[in-house]
Amino acid sequence: GLGRWFRGEGLRRGIRPPVPPPLVSTIPRPLVGTMPRSSSPPRAEVAADRFVFVATLDNARNLSNLLKAVHFRDQATVFASANGIRVTTEAAKSVQGNAFIQACIFQEFQVEEDSVMFVINLTVLLDCLTIFGATSLPGVTTALRMCYRGYGHPLTLFLEESGVVTVCKIQTQEPEETLDFDFCSTNVLNKIILQSESLREAFAELDMSSEVLQITMSPEKPYFRLSTFGNAGSTHCDYPKDSDMIEAFHCNQTQTNRYKISLLKPSTKALALSSKVSLRIDNRGFLSLQYMIRNEDGQICFVEYYCCPDEELGELES
Repeated sequence: GLGRWFRGEGLRRGIRPPVPPPLVSTIPRPLVGTMPRSSSPPRAEVAADRFVFVATLDNARNLSNLLKAVHFRDQATVFASANGIRVTTEAAKSVQGNAFIQACIFQEFQVEEDSVMFVINLTVLLDCLTIFGATSLPGVTTALRMCYRGYGHPLTLFLEESGVVTVCKIQTQEPEETLDFDFCSTNVLNKIILQSESLREAFAELDMSSEVLQITMSPEKPYFRLSTFGNAGSTHCDYPKDSDMIEAFHCNQTQTNRYKISLLKPSTKALALSSKVSLRIDNRGFLSLQYMIRNEDGQICFVEYYCCPDEELGELES
């Protein structure tokens, strides 16, 4: 799976002071048309030092839209290797979101070391990526070039739209160890792949005043059931295994687990962008939600969420 491509060890050396605002300068450039997407920024700007990480995109929204899907915390860990980029956010030591952007998505992608890892303020990064506006005119895109010199240096963004170049420098911090959910495919008991549309409809019907979402998967009826327990009583959404919305149904044994809705809500950002979702539960009840997302150029990227089960379920059943 994609997760294994990007998995790396974090470094625990402490965190630097809070991230200052980005240094932003807008430079009008007398260009005819727009700057060639694969061209380098002005040499005086970037040639002073060797970069350990460089990436170029014709359309910055192909990155910003995916990062929005894991934007539920300000702080994010960026891990770059020859295979691409993984951006990770976490909360309450119970939920983790990972956005995977494969190297082939970029027009240029270079990592000079085995891996590059740093922490960045994701809110600031998204503000910079959308500095020309979250939505653009038809046929107008923002070109992006990201450069990083290594430990202790900022992440530098060069963004160009309609002949105007904006340079943003965002302070980075030392990486900490990210949570290891030890989610191994060999320990997965039940797996279902379904159209995201059906899951979006289910979330709209369920009672979000409930504290938990209960997921039941079984070789027998009800096969796949989502349940909430809110102020208006219990609500259930059932899916037969031969439903047109279900592409694959692999269930080895009956499992019922509860997950705090507050932990699952961040994943709805990815659900809204996705076309398909793979739902897996392992023998500990840990949940993996992997969303397949097509960017504006039709390329496929993935966002994956891990969530711990609610430990109170056993007490409620006893």
